[in-house]
Amino acid sequence: VSMGAADVVPGVSGGTIAFISGIYEELLDSIKAMPNAALVFLKGKIKEAGKMANAPFMAVLLSGIALSVLTLAGVITHLLEQYPIPVWSFFFGLIMASVWFVGKSMNRFDVQSFILFLLATAGAYMITVATPSTTPEGLPFIFFSGVIAICAMILPGISGSFILLLMGKYHFIMQALKEVNISIIITFAFGCLLGILSFARVVSFMFRRYHNATLAVLTGFMLGSLNKVWPWKEVLEYRINSHGESVPFIEKSVLPGTYTELTGQHPQIGLALALAGFGFLLVFGLETLAEKTKK
Repeated sequence: VSMGAADVVPGVSGGTIAFISGIYEELLDSIKAMPNAALVFLKGKIKEAGKMANAPFMAVLLSGIALSVLTLAGVITHLLEQYPIPVWSFFFGLIMASVWFVGKSMNRFDVQSFILFLLATAGAYMITVATPSTTPEGLPFIFFSGVIAICAMILPGISGSFILLLMGKYHFIMQALKEVNISIIITFAFGCLLGILSFARVVSFMFRRYHNATLAVLTGFMLGSLNKVWPWKEVLEYRINSHGESVPFIEKSVLPGTYTELTGQHPQIGLALALAGFGFLLVFGLETLAEKTKK
């Protein structure tokens, strides 16, 4: 459910939630096994196929994600519109803690890891400041959007929803989910299926062969993405949504004082710090629980 909620927020990665909850590598291995498990299933060996694909784990996880995406898409977009500073502050705290814990899990931090960390941080930051584009609404492009977005969704720090935003398809897909537009949802889902089956193998291979370097890159991705979830923003450009309302389209991060000068609104610094702290402590609690479970 938490992964699904994160995946509908442009700036927060479901992969980050999987990583901090200790199920990331098991998720990758389970996804990677699915094509072979499907072949075994077609031969009538249902029990063996279920074991290969880690079926109980995947069934519970995917059910939670689907439930969350379908029920929380409208709620989260509403909260982001009405209470942006508290919501973004909470996500900022989540990701800050994730940066600390993922970085800490590296065996060593050598020169190569440091360079990869810096490059990943810079790359993720450049993605957050990129300008969203206008793109086609035909089914082939929706399929392609699903392929690209799901690859980002399983990478900690890189938000699939934000990639959709850059491709000009975030609000289009959110509206399709809220209106239960079957053709759009199915096309997007098949794109996601193709993307996740192919990309999970790549990430899983990287973890096995280059574990430390991969962690350095993922830590950099998360650190660089913090710009996107910074609570105080200056709106540079607006767009008209499907209801004819003017909503923020292009934003840049500013300091709380500058935010007040630009908008005349209270920066809510105390509330922002409290929610960021809560997000950080939530991850800390999950990590502590995960360590106790391992022991």
